This record gives sequence, structure tokens and C-alpha cells, in this order.
Amino acid sequence: MINSNALNAVDWSVLISKVRLFMSVQLPALYKRYPFAVIGAATLLLMTFIAIFAPLLATVDPQAVAPLNRLKPPSWEYWFGTDALGRDVYSRVMYGSRVSLTVGISVALLSTVIGLAIGLITGFVRWLDAIVMRIMDGLMSIPSILLAIALMALTKASIENVIIAITLAEVPRVVRLVRSLVLGLREQPYVEAAAASGTPLVKTLLRHILPNIAAPLLVQATYICASAMITEAILSFIGAGTPPNIPSWGNIMAESRSLFQIAGYLILFPSIFLSATVLAVNYLGDGLRDALDPRLSRRM
Repeated sequence: MINSNALNAVDWSVLISKVRLFMSVQLPALYKRYPFAVIGAATLLLMTFIAIFAPLLATVDPQAVAPLNRLKPPSWEYWFGTDALGRDVYSRVMYGSRVSLTVGISVALLSTVIGLAIGLITGFVRWLDAIVMRIMDGLMSIPSILLAIALMALTKASIENVIIAITLAEVPRVVRLVRSLVLGLREQPYVEAAAASGTPLVKTLLRHILPNIAAPLLVQATYICASAMITEAILSFIGAGTPPNIPSWGNIMAESRSLFQIAGYLILFPSIFLSATVLAVNYLGDGLRDALDPRLSRRM
């Protein structure tokens, strides 16, 4: 009988050795070839770590009000200072990472899946293409932030409604990207051969079309994630996003805009975290584009 403790020890030793190999050999090679992608991925992992372990990293309850400690500048006791209600800005910024990452990742996944399904269908079904694309053109004629504001005005403030509103604003862009790729691929000889041999449409899409559009679709998803985080911050800043009782980077900046001249740190720290996260996602997207595009790979 195998000792489970010994098996676990072996598994951990193998895992540690693989991590050491990656850190010592593979990671420097990746950094040398795609430096911005590695920097972006590392920053995004750091923000994800902060979001997951926010309760452990925060010093106090982000909603704890302490009027006697209001508007304290950054110090050893309050690393990012305190706001007009005496709440610890550092703790609020830590918890705010949860909102931005949740909205960004959720919108990227939902809009990519929905846009992929609609784009694949419209790219192959010709009679449906004209109808669906006119609807997408109408949605794209409205700026995404204005469309999100209009949708939020019809619902109550919540993270779920913010995700739905931003997703509906981003789906048309994914649909147009997927459709353009499908229109080019459906004329390829191997796709025409599959259709001539009687291959079902669903099988053709999954086997011949989807693998060839996965790379640009993945890159587009990273840009949607970054755009969604900015849009969520804008919505929260103008009071149309997450409820005020939920600490988010947009809410923190919105509550402090009237105090900017006397306590600029209230807006400085959440804006730095938001900018770093968005920049990290964009760097990761650029790196994925360079790595997945064979024409760019041959030049490097």
C-alpha cells in the first residue's frame, strides 16, 4: 500500500522542481522575447493576488467609519491616508481590485462567448447576416459608455447589472471581428471541401473555423477586459455603476473629487491601481498578439 504522505511529498517536490525550472530557464527566455507580455502577466497576477487575499491584506474594515481620523494624510498608520469619513483608503483600494477584475474578466468572457456564437452564425448563414449586422451597426453607432449609461438608468445599481450593461455594449465589436474572419475562412478550399463532402455545419465551425479565429479572438478579449474596467470606473464615478456601499476604484475617486485640491492622495492611489491594471492587460494582449501571429513570430 502506498503511503499517501509520501505520495504528496513526491508531488510537491516535482511541482517545486518544475517551478524552479520555469523561473530559471523558461521565464528569462519568455521575458527576452516578449518583455511587455511578461510584465503585463506579472502585474495582472499581482492584482489577482490582491483581489483574492484582500481580506488578509486590508488593515481594517473598508467600510469602518472613524470621524476622528478623517482626512489623515498617508503615514505609517494609514498607508494611503483616510477619506472624509475616516475610512482607510488602503483597505478600500485593496477591496476595490475585486470589483474591477470581476467586471473586466466577466465582461470579456461573456462578450467573447456571445459575440463568437453570433459571429459564427452570421458569417455562414447569408440571409441572417444582413439582419443581424444591421442591428450590430445600430448598437455600434452609439458610444459604448453612453449605451452602458442608458442601460444602467433602466436598472438598479449593482455589479451584475454593470456587467450586463457593459457586455451588451461590447458584443457588437466581437461579432464584427468574428464575422470578418469567418467571411475570409469560409472561402478557403478546405472549408469548401468539408461542405462538399456533406460535413455538418456545426462540425465545420468547430473543426475548421474556430481554431483559426481563436488567436485574434483571444487578443480581442484582453482589450475588452481593459475597456470594461475603465467603463466600470467611469460608471461608478458618475454614480451609475456599483452601489456606494461597495468599495470600488471608481467609487473611491467619485467620493473624493470634491476634496481633490486638499487631499489629492484620495484619487491618486486608486487611479494608480486602475491604470496599472489596465496597462497590464493591454501589455498582455500585445504580447499574445505577437506570440500568436505567425507573421510577427517569424520577424523576431
